[in-house]
Amino acid sequence: MTRLTIAVYSTAIISLSAFTAAIVPTKTVTPVKNNTVKRVTFGKHYKAQNFKVDNQTSKLTWAAKKATGDHNGDVKISNGQFATDNNVLKSGTFDIDLNTITDADLTDQASNDKLISVLKSETFFSTDKFPKANFVITSAIKTSGNQYDVKGRLTIKGITNDVSFPATVAVDGKKLNATAKITVDRTKYDIKFRSKNFFENLGDKVIYDDFDLNVNLVANAQ
Repeated sequence: MTRLTIAVYSTAIISLSAFTAAIVPTKTVTPVKNNTVKRVTFGKHYKAQNFKVDNQTSKLTWAAKKATGDHNGDVKISNGQFATDNNVLKSGTFDIDLNTITDADLTDQASNDKLISVLKSETFFSTDKFPKANFVITSAIKTSGNQYDVKGRLTIKGITNDVSFPATVAVDGKKLNATAKITVDRTKYDIKFRSKNFFENLGDKVIYDDFDLNVNLVANAQ
């Protein structure tokens, strides 16, 4: 009796399943693919770049004052490099060839030659022993636009001192332009000739301690 009941019950379930399948349409479920998120970058994408100073188009001028007037001239950059990240200045260095120093204000050739000879002598830059000066950036803080507060180490005659100055650094594609005015206290580099801080009774023979380096550097991406 029990076996008969189970058989009848099983047959009923099978029949009901077949009936349900016949009246309910089968729905095919298509797996939903994961959405792929694409990153869209607007504008130009910049990266870290290295720049080499073009010593043919770069320009460095100097200006110094004394009690009775002033002198000015040129001196050449021998080499230099800069590094940027997203067009922001990160580091840099350049060398100055002191043997190329010239004077622009003395038109008398004998006087001009005499001044250059003094500047190259041990009285000033000692170019035979120290033909190059060097500057290395230790910090460059962007203040606004292309403006920076730059700190670095300037080496002249083998003596290194910290200097700081504002600078303008503009990067346009593959070219970098940097301009700055660096004021240097020559006495910190053992150039004390006719300094009123080291010699008395100089009168109108005083040469002021500070001189300016006006930097205009052009560098190309490597």
